[in-house]
Amino acid sequence: MKVVIIGIQGAGKSTQGNLLSEKLKCSYLSTGHIFRELAKEKTQMGRYIKETITAGLLVPDKKTLVIVTEYLQRPEYDKGFIIDGFPRTCDQAKAFAHEVDKVIYLKVSDKEALWRLSYRNGEVREDETLLALRKRIELFHEVTEPVLEYYREKGILVEINGEGSVEEVNKEILEKLGI
Repeated sequence: MKVVIIGIQGAGKSTQGNLLSEKLKCSYLSTGHIFRELAKEKTQMGRYIKETITAGLLVPDKKTLVIVTEYLQRPEYDKGFIIDGFPRTCDQAKAFAHEVDKVIYLKVSDKEALWRLSYRNGEVREDETLLALRKRIELFHEVTEPVLEYYREKGILVEINGEGSVEEVNKEILEKLGI
C-alpha cells in the first residue's frame, strides 16, 4: 500500500506514520527527517537546505521531487510506503510519479500544533524556533491545504481528527483504511 500522511507540523505525522508502517509492514519515509539529515552535511546542498528549513521555508518543488524520487527507488520501498511531509504543494502532488492509494489528513488546530511542539520531550530542533514554526504553519494553510482538495477530488483523501490520543487517532486511521 502507498500512503501519504499530511498535516500541520505537530499533527503527529511521524508518530502515526511509524505505527502504520509497522502495521502494514512497509517502509516509512519522512521528508522532514531527510531534510534535517541533509542539512547536517557540509555540502552546498546541505547548507542550502539548512538555511531554508531554519527560516521555516519550504525546500523548492524541483529539489524536493528529486530527493523523494531518489529515496523511493531504494529496494525497501518496493512493497509500498508511508510518506509524510510530501507532497506539500499542488505542483509536487501532480508531478509525483508514484500512484498513491490513500492520503491521510491529520486535522489539528494551529493552537494544538503549537502546544504540542512546545512540549516535545525537551527535544528542541534548530528548525523549530517560534518564528520558523509560525511561518511553517502559515505556509501549510497557504500552500499545502490546496493539496488536500486535489486528493479529495481524486477520491483518496481520508480525514482524521488528529487531536485525540495517539491510540484514538491510530484506531480511526486503521478503521478508515479498512485494516
